[in-house]
Amino acid sequence: MNDTNPPTTAAAAAAEAAERLIAEYRALPPGSDRKREIITELDANAQALPFLVSVVADAEEYDLARVESATVLRVWPPDDPDLRRRAGRALLTALREPEEDLVRQYAAMSLAPYTSDPLVAMALDSTARADQDPLVRDSARFSIKEAHRLQETGAGSP
Repeated sequence: MNDTNPPTTAAAAAAEAAERLIAEYRALPPGSDRKREIITELDANAQALPFLVSVVADAEEYDLARVESATVLRVWPPDDPDLRRRAGRALLTALREPEEDLVRQYAAMSLAPYTSDPLVAMALDSTARADQDPLVRDSARFSIKEAHRLQETGAGSP
């Protein structure tokens, strides 16, 4: 086999897989658990990151899909500085929703890679000190510790 450009082929396959899964996601009814499964299938697919940012930011989305999206954004933060900033801000949006305790908990837990944004760092600090929900507070504290670890190892930089 004479494949002269395998990275492009791999990128095209990843983009095609992301497009197919995103289309399936959008066709599902609002509370379908398949939505959460699709987010899990999109794990590590850089082509899907903008979609995951939109899911976590949308209060009308299925909560468990938002939780999975937050988790993926924690594990695979975008390299692109603009998308990384949008991801951090989307997680902040989720963190500020008073009715969504589980989503808030995962949003707080997922903010460590985004603390180079001063708004994220301030909100995370405030949440860790004063949030009414003890699980959200603990998640924010975890994220702060993780952010320090990422900074020490240099792994938190875009």
